[in-house]
Amino acid sequence: MKKLVVTARIFLGLIYAIFGLNHFLPFIPHPEMAGDALTYMTGLSATGYFWPLLRGLELLSGIALLSNRLVPLALAVLTPITLHITLFHAFLLPANIILAALMSLALGFLVKTNWIHFKSLFTVKA
Repeated sequence: MKKLVVTARIFLGLIYAIFGLNHFLPFIPHPEMAGDALTYMTGLSATGYFWPLLRGLELLSGIALLSNRLVPLALAVLTPITLHITLFHAFLLPANIILAALMSLALGFLVKTNWIHFKSLFTVKA
């Protein structure tokens, strides 16, 4: 079980560190987009702040996972990002849905194995 946790953490950490770094030092080309996916991405790019903020969070969270430091915080930050990536690929650009699904599974597994750090967030009355 411990090897599976480490594998999932390294897998997710590498993906987020690499794609986060790719925004600041481009080395992987972006896939071609058309239609609604292109419209959506153009709108996000027009804000000016969205991509540096998102990719910076991905890079820092990926480094946290790879270094095994602040893992619960990294998972909390990456949960909505991973959900967004999965939904984007499910509805707008299904080409990479398999990678997005694997990322969601790895994240869900890591949240489950770190649940002790999250369960207090779901307390009904403080």
